[in-house]
Amino acid sequence: MFKEFVYFMNNILWNYVLVIGLIGVGVYMSIKLKFPQFTRLMPALKKMIKSIINKEETEEGKMTPFQALSTAVAAQVGTGNIVGVATAIGAGGPGAAFWMLISAFFGMATIFSEAVLAQKYRETRNGELVGGPAYYIKNGLKSKTFAMIFSITAVIVLGFVGTMVQSNSVVKSISASFSVPPISVTIGLTIVVALILMGGMKRIASFAETVVPIMAVTYIGASLIIIIMNIGNLIPAIKSIFVGAFSPQAIGGGALGITVQQTVRFGLARGLFSNEAGIGSTPHSHAVADTKHPADQGFMAMIGVLISTFFICISTVLVNLTSGSYDPTISAAQMTENATIMTQNGFAAGFGAFGEMFLSVCLSFFSLTTIIGWYFFAESNVKNLVKATPSKLNIFKILVLITLVIGSFIDPTFVWEINDMSVGIMAIQNIIALVLLSKEVKYILDDYDSKTLQGNVYWEYEYQDLEEGKKKGSKKKQGKKLVLEPDYKK
Repeated sequence: MFKEFVYFMNNILWNYVLVIGLIGVGVYMSIKLKFPQFTRLMPALKKMIKSIINKEETEEGKMTPFQALSTAVAAQVGTGNIVGVATAIGAGGPGAAFWMLISAFFGMATIFSEAVLAQKYRETRNGELVGGPAYYIKNGLKSKTFAMIFSITAVIVLGFVGTMVQSNSVVKSISASFSVPPISVTIGLTIVVALILMGGMKRIASFAETVVPIMAVTYIGASLIIIIMNIGNLIPAIKSIFVGAFSPQAIGGGALGITVQQTVRFGLARGLFSNEAGIGSTPHSHAVADTKHPADQGFMAMIGVLISTFFICISTVLVNLTSGSYDPTISAAQMTENATIMTQNGFAAGFGAFGEMFLSVCLSFFSLTTIIGWYFFAESNVKNLVKATPSKLNIFKILVLITLVIGSFIDPTFVWEINDMSVGIMAIQNIIALVLLSKEVKYILDDYDSKTLQGNVYWEYEYQDLEEGKKKGSKKKQGKKLVLEPDYKK
């Protein structure tokens, strides 16, 4: 009975409600913000490259803008960028890739909105910055109850359920490719994750900014080699993407039965799932970036969508289409069931047995970075729910590690379904908050442009020291009321 309910909810959420809601808010914010995808992306890329070259650092309890972006991308780039993408073109044909790009384009405006709101309404807890949807719901919408509901959902999906499915992917992939006992892989994974988590924000940030660029460049580079080796198939592959987007039946025998609705649905849904724009996860890392103005990190956040969907997802698509691992003469159902094998065959066609092992390692690193990124996001919500002392956070870390071990040995199919449903419920809450706070996003962008013209870009973070201010504030009686005057008002 519960299984049927979960399947029913996922069908409604991911085939209708979220596709309409996430694309809708992306279109709405794109228009409201005058399409920042066109005008703000290149300057943000230049700024990011400059910060990498200069090796920017920041004080304890914060991340540099690049570290925050890397942590966000660590979570965005997961098995969905390989397995999910292969499933999309298997079920919706090559045209699904076109709709992935459409979802990513509008998703940039959505993720910009999430990042600037997370920046504006962030707080400080125990000397560390913290923020995310729960904080802009609490401070922006003035609803503690709504914020707590979001935090509870986020802790469940990002801290526990998500950890289970990702750890399962790592253990099964490494065990199968290298003939290593699953228990050995589980022990190794648990130790690695524990060492990173016990180091706190600083170690998580260091891990993300070191591993994510290497991981992304290696996968994209290997994909380019496969594409170049099959360069004669590149133009037909690109043609099949555009033709298949509007007329999937024209692609081949296997596409017969695939409707335009299916192509659009799978492309948009998998695209949104791969870059997480609007879901409410990545704002947690962008909130802690040490920037002069919230809009700066909003521009940086758009790069995450560019990397996860435009670069990595499309690399997966073109590997499958140019290498011949995508076969339009077999049924969509068969391709969907063997999505991972399809991509493995694409890399094996170019690199032989090494190609399969390479993809397995990539999948493992993608899953590992997602575990780390999602843990960090979950911890931000734990801090919103309870007074998170170091000892309490250590208990939470231990619970996450136990979940990781359990996830290594379970059948992931139904857990993935629960994960999808939980993510969907979390996303709905975030979409509501984004729409209600859309005027704030526009104001922040206009403020940035105004101050840029004046040559003095800055922002007063009024909520950043709210909790610290309460501790230091002086208590004064006013009649029968107890009034608190925090330092940030002085």
